[in-house]
Amino acid sequence: MDEALRSPMSRRTFRRLEPAGKLIAKWLALGILAGVIVLSSSPEARGVASFARQTGLPCSSCHTTIPELTPLGRLFKLNGYTATGITQITSQGGPQISGLNINTWLPLSAFIQLSNTVTNKRQPGSQNGNYEFPQAASIFLAGAYATHFGSFVQVTYEAQGDHFSWDNTDIRYANRTKFAGKELIYGVTFNNNPTVEDLWSSTPAWGFPWVSTDVAPSPAAATLVDGTLGEDVAGLGGYAMWNNHLYGAVTGYRSEHIGGSQPNSGLASDGSAFGFNIRGVAPYWRLAWQQTRGNNYLMVGTYGMHVATTPGAITGPQDFYTDVAADFQYERIFPNLHNDLLTVHGTYIHESSDLIATFGASGSTLANHTLNTLRADAVYHFGNKYALTFGGFGTTGTTDPLLFPQADVSGSATGNPKFRGFIANASYWPVQNIQLGLQYTGYTTFNGGGTNYDGAGRKASDNNSLYMVLWFVF
Repeated sequence: MDEALRSPMSRRTFRRLEPAGKLIAKWLALGILAGVIVLSSSPEARGVASFARQTGLPCSSCHTTIPELTPLGRLFKLNGYTATGITQITSQGGPQISGLNINTWLPLSAFIQLSNTVTNKRQPGSQNGNYEFPQAASIFLAGAYATHFGSFVQVTYEAQGDHFSWDNTDIRYANRTKFAGKELIYGVTFNNNPTVEDLWSSTPAWGFPWVSTDVAPSPAAATLVDGTLGEDVAGLGGYAMWNNHLYGAVTGYRSEHIGGSQPNSGLASDGSAFGFNIRGVAPYWRLAWQQTRGNNYLMVGTYGMHVATTPGAITGPQDFYTDVAADFQYERIFPNLHNDLLTVHGTYIHESSDLIATFGASGSTLANHTLNTLRADAVYHFGNKYALTFGGFGTTGTTDPLLFPQADVSGSATGNPKFRGFIANASYWPVQNIQLGLQYTGYTTFNGGGTNYDGAGRKASDNNSLYMVLWFVF
């Protein structure tokens, strides 16, 4: 749930610097202890988030691995988060009288994430083995507002920035009718992150990894639709699902900088420029087909976005980006194995860009660039209590030493944005609203190289990380 402001923050030093192997052993022991504590103190399994309270259903009815959705979860989102199983306050409307249909309680919920991250080699001048207590804490206004209106609104505190900020938001109107004799569910969405309206875990907003470290180094390159514009735009669009098979959505986005002045001038209050200032409207599109046959389910789709932007201003030369993507999601239920579930997700994103403004300001060595991102993962769910996930990822693109400059740890010695790696995750839910997760991320290539990729002697594998998270949802 993409990608944001970061600032260093002093922490208490829990331990002196130690060799990575010894530190990892101690860290795993801590994870086992945390699991024992959770097991001994947790209440009876029951969904307690605001959607669960509203519907009266356990979390597992709508989720496999949070935020992965079940068929019921996808239907619930399609219908604007409005399905309810609780008593409501109602008043009959008429031609000149407004009606009322509202929950008897405010749809609030929250989560807290506690984490620790160990990298294969510490970053220069910093400790290794970094506790975040918390890593993040979120408050949600999520549920039905009225008969056809509902929302998923998230505000998140991040330890790195030491403040709350607006996070993923999707406010909806939904209704249904008949088209060509088949059911048509349609709606309007007002959201702040391209792909956040989506129903599947193959697109960037809800894709694997579901949760990850914010301490370990991350690659320099990312396409625009892959979370780069998350929480920095506002969009109004429509969506529809016909005959429970064909899904389409179109949204137009404008820049809406958190912490920036209104009306948008392209500049932050401290005088620093915003990198993306959308000119006109940036269209996002989505098309998908889903099909169920026996114990198998398949979705195949496409999505994309076109953006014209002036970096650091709202007038002047423009950069142009066009992202076109394909994705799929496959699910298989195994009735002979206690209804265990296998889910597989994949996406490919191709971005072509014409950086006229950046090139003219000597920010790149050439104007025309491409980025290509490929990701896939498979999750095996042992009931709803355990899950194992393995995923691979990679990005290639145009080499440009000005766009991807040399810098210790975070930069590229060659200007090449290429990176490749894998993620392995093991998750355990002693109850449906508490998760204990262990995740390892490995890199074979990082910012263009396997060895000395930053020009300062750092290897790609030095950024491999072991991450433990304890996630409470209530």
